[in-house]
This record gives sequence, C-alpha cells and structure tokens, in this order.
Amino acid sequence: MQVVFHIGAHCTDEDRLLKSLLKNREPLSQRGISVPGPGQYRKQIRQALKSMDGTTPTQEIIDELHKTVISDNSTKRLLLSHENFLTFIPQIFAGKQLYKHAQLRLPALAALFPGADIEFHLGIRNPASFIPAVFNQTRNMLFADFMFRMALRDIKWSNLVHSIRTVCPDAKLTVWCNEDAPMIWSDLLHSLAGNETGLDLDGQDDLLAEIMQPYGLRRYYSYLESHPPANTLQKRRIISAFLDKFAIEDQLEDEVDIAGWTQDLVDKLTDIYEADICKIKTISGVEFIQA
Repeated sequence: MQVVFHIGAHCTDEDRLLKSLLKNREPLSQRGISVPGPGQYRKQIRQALKSMDGTTPTQEIIDELHKTVISDNSTKRLLLSHENFLTFIPQIFAGKQLYKHAQLRLPALAALFPGADIEFHLGIRNPASFIPAVFNQTRNMLFADFMFRMALRDIKWSNLVHSIRTVCPDAKLTVWCNEDAPMIWSDLLHSLAGNETGLDLDGQDDLLAEIMQPYGLRRYYSYLESHPPANTLQKRRIISAFLDKFAIEDQLEDEVDIAGWTQDLVDKLTDIYEADICKIKTISGVEFIQA
C-alpha cells in the first residue's frame, strides 16, 4: 500500500488541496485511492505520535489507527493531509532551524504504516511572506521568541528537504512552490492521487475560482473552449495571462506586517528563496513540480 502524507507547509494551500480531492472521493475510491476526511485521522495521529514519544509504535497503536483510516482491504493508496504533521506553529523555528521537529515526526509517521510505500508532499513559500503569515497565527508571542532568535538569512527550505531525505531516505518526496499553485493546481491534485492514467478530477479550477474575478473566469473557460491548449505548459501560460488581467488583487498580495521589516529586507529574503529553489531542484530523490 502507498501512504501519502501531504505535510503542508503551514499557511500554504490551507486545506484547499484536500477539499478539492474530497470532491473526488467516489471515483478515487473506485481506483483504490482513499481520501478520508480529516476528522477521521488528525486527532488519532496526533495521539499516536504523543503515545510513541520518539519510540517505535506498538502493534496496538498501529492496529487502532488502521481501523480508523483504512476503509477496506481494496485500498491501494491512502492520502492523509495536515500542516501540523511537521510540527505546531509555535515550534516552527525551534532550535534555530526550520521545522527541526520534522526529523523525528516524519519517521514516526512512516512507522505508523510499516511495510507501506511512503510519500511526502510539501508546498513551500517565500519566507518573506511565510514568516508574517505563520506569526500572525500565534497568540501572545513576541516575534523574537517565535523565531527562537534564528537569523532570517538562515531560513532555507533546502535544509528541511535535505533533512527529510536523510531521515526518510526510502520515502518519495514531492515539492512545489505555493506561489506557483494557481498554474499547477491540476498537477498537484493528480500527483497526490498518484498520477493515475485517464483520471479526470473535479476541482482542478478551485483555486482559480477563488483568486480570479468571475468575469475573467468566464472568459478563461470560453478561451479554453475555443483555443484548447496543446499541452500542460501552454495551459499554464494561459492561466498566467488571465491572472495578469483578471486576478483579484488582494487574493494575490501578501501582507508583510512585521515591525522593523523594510522592502530591502523583503527583497533580500526573496533573493535567498529563489536561490534556494534552484538548490532544491538539484537534491537527489526530490520531484519538483514547477510552473
């Protein structure tokens, strides 16, 4: 059995991918792909990880979890999604390292499904917008405490990717940039579903419907009907062109509201992020979905 963990990151798609896939539960189920609702497993997995406390799970823990999340013996691929699989928001920068707790949590997640083929799917985001977004989700924390005094220039997703490859070398790892999500939404859904041949998924335009003006979305559909794209790359270019003209601006603009941050700092963090993306693409064992 294949077990797929969509591990976030925090403040990326915010469960939109899961919601789109849940629209397809029946056709996916017919192909042996199970997408349980989050209420079936998030609390149970959190409790299982807490019970393990860094040790190997007991057979009782494994059996109890499997009864909850595996609907029947025909399941070939199980998809589980939660941004807290990596860690909880207040601990993102604990130990002056981005998602340091993932080094323990991800192998523990894999251990809950012994013998399974494990996959991790990770969306990353420009630290210039990621940091303000996750900090805004905290309560009663000073920014310096939230960052654990970590230097902003040291926040690199490639370090997390290397860690995942090190602690779970046999797991497949798929990575993408959240900024590219509108152009690659269909690819992300199909990747999570296992890239099944001939599978036509509902919800492939869910994100576009949120960020594009209704008139523009109608124009987009009309254009696709009269000018069918020859390939995926051409469709991405069409999406990009329509977003340039019809995007809802406040849906695409990231608010940076951290005291003392300047545009120069944001630009420097963005440059570091773009260089880091290039590095991630070269890491062995990583599939990178790009626009």
